[in-house]
Amino acid sequence: MGEAKFDGFIYRIHPFLLPSIWCPLLVAQIILLFFVDNPETNLALIYAGLVIWFLSGIFGLWPIHEFKKRGGVPKGKSFVNTTVFVESGPYAIVRHPQYTAGILLSLAIILVKQHWVITALGIPAIILMYIDTMKADQYGVEKLARPTGSIWRGCRERISYRGWCED
Repeated sequence: MGEAKFDGFIYRIHPFLLPSIWCPLLVAQIILLFFVDNPETNLALIYAGLVIWFLSGIFGLWPIHEFKKRGGVPKGKSFVNTTVFVESGPYAIVRHPQYTAGILLSLAIILVKQHWVITALGIPAIILMYIDTMKADQYGVEKLARPTGSIWRGCRERISYRGWCED
């Protein structure tokens, strides 16, 4: 299957299908943190997982602050009600920092627990979250590029990540 056909297939998937799969997988990973254990864990992987977990927290919370600060959010409204296209803070690094946070969290849990069940839940969750970022990007193009004409123009040069910020 060619890349164009794959992208076309991905964008035809219902917007709630992927999150309805990856979200329960991630929640199951979090719940299983308290119930599974591997006595033969590698300490270096645990430390790497904790560092990635910390990064996940940064990418998960930083956008909330950035949207409130630079997104033109009306007083009393949620941070998601932006009126300005935000390209600073975490958005200067990645286009979808909260999806990135989810991917990092799932990876961190895999590294910290090192248990086959958590890994079996985490790998599909990571793949589906990544695919969902591509769908979110397509939604951004449809919502922002058409009415404004050039809001996403040049984004690829500023934030290079395959599949993100396509014109």
